[in-house]
Amino acid sequence: MNILEIPDLSEGYMMMLVGMSVVFTVLLLLFVAFMQLKQVPNIIDKFEQRKNRKEQEKNTQTSKSSSNTELTADVNAAISMALYLYMNEQHDHESEVVTIRTMQRRYSPWSSKIYGLNILKK
Repeated sequence: MNILEIPDLSEGYMMMLVGMSVVFTVLLLLFVAFMQLKQVPNIIDKFEQRKNRKEQEKNTQTSKSSSNTELTADVNAAISMALYLYMNEQHDHESEVVTIRTMQRRYSPWSSKIYGLNILKK
């Protein structure tokens, strides 16, 4: 085989043309489908209106529930005391003693080195 010979690339060109034609055909079909559908903006608007309506209902419910409950001085004192105790008890107090013990393990053939692979050099 001569170095200057160019291999036959006809199969590669054919695969490239088929792939590009498939991609551009699908893109064209999607473009036509979205341009023909006049209801897409209306559907999106309905979803946004439904979402806004749910958010407004949640806001009105939270505002109603927050206006009905009033915290008294006793409740505020209990909450602040509970928070203070919780924040101060987060750290553990340990003895700061380190104990190191050696443990003997039972013999296991899984960890034995005598069953390892040995490579024989000639």
